[in-house]
This record gives sequence, C-alpha cells and structure tokens, in this order.
Amino acid sequence: MQFARFSYSIVMIVLLMAFHPTTLASDTTEKIKAAIASPDRSSEDKARDKNRKPLKTLEFFRLSDNMTVLELMPGGGWYTQLLGPVLAERGRLLLAIGAERAAKAVEGRPGFETTELIPFDRSNFSRNEGTRRWTLPSFSFGIKKVDLVLTFRNIHNFSPAGRENINQAVFDALKKGGLYGVVDHTRRHMQEDNSEVWRRMDPVAVIQEIESVGFEFVDYSDLHYRPDDELRYEVGRKSVSGNTDRFTLLFRKP
Repeated sequence: MQFARFSYSIVMIVLLMAFHPTTLASDTTEKIKAAIASPDRSSEDKARDKNRKPLKTLEFFRLSDNMTVLELMPGGGWYTQLLGPVLAERGRLLLAIGAERAAKAVEGRPGFETTELIPFDRSNFSRNEGTRRWTLPSFSFGIKKVDLVLTFRNIHNFSPAGRENINQAVFDALKKGGLYGVVDHTRRHMQEDNSEVWRRMDPVAVIQEIESVGFEFVDYSDLHYRPDDELRYEVGRKSVSGNTDRFTLLFRKP
C-alpha cells in the first residue's frame, strides 16, 4: 500500500511537471491575443499588426505572463501597449532609456498597474562625430533578476561603444538563464556604412557583439524576413517603409 501511494505521488509530480508549462504558455498566449484585440489600441497601431506579427514574435521570445520584463527604448510604446496588460496580473513591465513618452501614455490606465518607468539620465548621451548615432558611457539599470529584456528596432541608433555598454547593462540586469530578445533592420553582412543603410545592422556583427559580453546565442526567427527588401535603401523610403527585412534574435545569460 505504501509503495502504491509512493508510486501515485511520483506519477502526479511527473504529470504536473509535464502539463504546467503548457498551461502557463497557453494562458500567456490568450493574454497576448486579448491585448492585441483590445479596443483601447488605436487603429494606427492595429494596422501594423500584420507586418509586426506581435503574437508570434512574443511567443518566439518566450514571454510568460509571470515574468519581469524590461523593454528598452519603447518609443511611442507600440509593444508597451501589449506587454503591460499581459504582465499586469502576475508579472511586471519595466521601461528604460528614452521611455518617458511611452510611460506617460499608459500612466494610470487599467492593465498597466505593474508597468514602471526606470529613470535614465539621457544627459550622458552624445553624438558620435560625423554620424547620427549616439554613444553613452558604461552604466547600470539599477535592477537585478530580470527575466526578459526586449528591444525592437533600436540598437542601430547607437555606436559600437554605446551598444557594448547597453548589452553589458542588460547582461547585469538579467537573472541567470534570463533572455534577451533583439529585433532590428537588416544590413548585408560586412556592408560598409553609408547614409542609405545607417539604420540597418549586420546581424552577424550583432550576434558577435552580444556574445562578447557573455551571452549565449539561443535562436533566430525568420518571422520578419522580407525577400523583396533589397537591403540597399534607407528604411524610411517609401519603397521599403513598413516592409523592411528585420532580424529577430534571442540570447540567454548563462
């Protein structure tokens, strides 16, 4: 009888281990879908869903509704509008680096109770001479044990030194096993810099840069691959705007 009870307990533990992650993933998926369908989103934001594929993108980045997530440089807050409600009940969304506008847009709104602005002193930003890119010194976000850091189409705005310091700060903020997801406009491998491609990044170089601060490369996705983007023109041109080829990369802190 004791052996039977013991065996039953083992079976239950195995079943719980097997099914709990699936249930959790399913719950998160439903929350993402609800956030995408929210009537609070503007028609302009919704019009970009087909191109940006937020459900599949966030699933690729392994978002779970109980995570602490740090979103970098959220701009107008397109992804913030989705992440906040998904994380409101069981998780936490932190915004940093040029995030004041996005934080202000969701302040006091239902579904953003656990969304928080991490103050960031932009007075340290400086333009690299002769370029449009910013640099910034070594810094810390002042937080630890973050589960997931995300940045969408932003890293091209920084110099190599600036990117290194951002990547290092992300590494330091993440917990062991924490994830770092990056999306940006694609440049041809080893293509020289010029005014037409300055907002594009070589994905091979990006992987090397992020690995250099200690990250492990986990996976890539072709969700945002666009075969008709010739990778030759400024991303704001009418011929490619809204249809740029973008790399989608995932890293882990060992």
